[in-house]
Amino acid sequence: MENFIVSARKYRPMTFDSVIGQHAITSTLRNAILNKQLAQAYLFCGPRGVGKTTCARIFAKTINCMNLQLNAEPCNECESCKAFNGGRSLTIHELDAASNNSVDDIRGLVEQVRIPPQVGKYSVYIIDEVHMLSTSAFNAFLKTLEEPPAHAIFILATTEKHKILPTILSRCQIYDFNRIKVSDTIDYLKRIAAKEGVRAEEEALNVIAQKADGAMRDALSIFDQVVSFCGKDLTYEKVIEDLNVLDYEYYFKLTDFFNEGKVADSFLLFDEIMSKGFDGGNFLSGLGRHFRDLLVAREPVTVQLLEVSASIRERYLRQAQSLTPDFIYDALKIVEQCEMEYRARVEKRLCVEIMLIRLCQINELKKKALA
Repeated sequence: MENFIVSARKYRPMTFDSVIGQHAITSTLRNAILNKQLAQAYLFCGPRGVGKTTCARIFAKTINCMNLQLNAEPCNECESCKAFNGGRSLTIHELDAASNNSVDDIRGLVEQVRIPPQVGKYSVYIIDEVHMLSTSAFNAFLKTLEEPPAHAIFILATTEKHKILPTILSRCQIYDFNRIKVSDTIDYLKRIAAKEGVRAEEEALNVIAQKADGAMRDALSIFDQVVSFCGKDLTYEKVIEDLNVLDYEYYFKLTDFFNEGKVADSFLLFDEIMSKGFDGGNFLSGLGRHFRDLLVAREPVTVQLLEVSASIRERYLRQAQSLTPDFIYDALKIVEQCEMEYRARVEKRLCVEIMLIRLCQINELKKKALA
């Protein structure tokens, strides 16, 4: 049986050009390599799955390349590049600080740093989840980080920069990685789907990108999951079923019911949602996000903030024009209040149903206030 390789590993970027959504950082690292202005320590920080460790590996591979290309990309032909690609490089060392966070672990690393590389110019030490190091381990690392041997470069990666000691931060060049935009994630998933022979609707890929919340690794893991469920044909309906995501259609229908004051219809539709096994808390957060998207859809200057497919965007634009700004503002306040009360209430369903009543009464109360 052929071994399956998950997409996050199979399509992990191997060059700066192939890194998604971090153009400013990859450009800066390239220029540093071309201008021979390498720092002794770097700190890559940002959310999970956005390319911190990937960029660290590409950087380490590139600075040791013996035949560097003009655009600061590795040649993949020299002994150093071949060793890296084959997973047998002795110049690139990775340490997981989550499980190697003691003083003894760092002392062992400090001893290792003194040994010069056998192939290539630099020994690169990539320390993942560096915020997990103990205070004593950080302190044991300080002197080496400030004055390492000329052949040693440290790349620290973390999702929680605020937990790192200021004395460590002051010794590093700090790079803040961004969450990857939904549009960039969709474009990349389209390319992966094409390579894998998978036909995917844009609405389906949009759901995956939204679910990934800016993390490309998560997006690729979800993509693998839905391909296992749907086969080679990813449709919007199948993807929301597999990921247990509430269809946009419910929110559009409910909003129309609120605007028309149809309490009974709102109750029945909410009952249908609950009968499908959806959690009330997730429903509330989705409803709040729906009204937020309606708000940004009302103004031409903010429409670009809608991170949805073209067909869903058109529906938002149409529904936003059918509502008054005051209605959307009041709805957002009511949903927010319900979200705060929901956590403390024992009768959670009743809490949501009272919110539905209040949303249906917005226009009626406005008419009475003007009368």
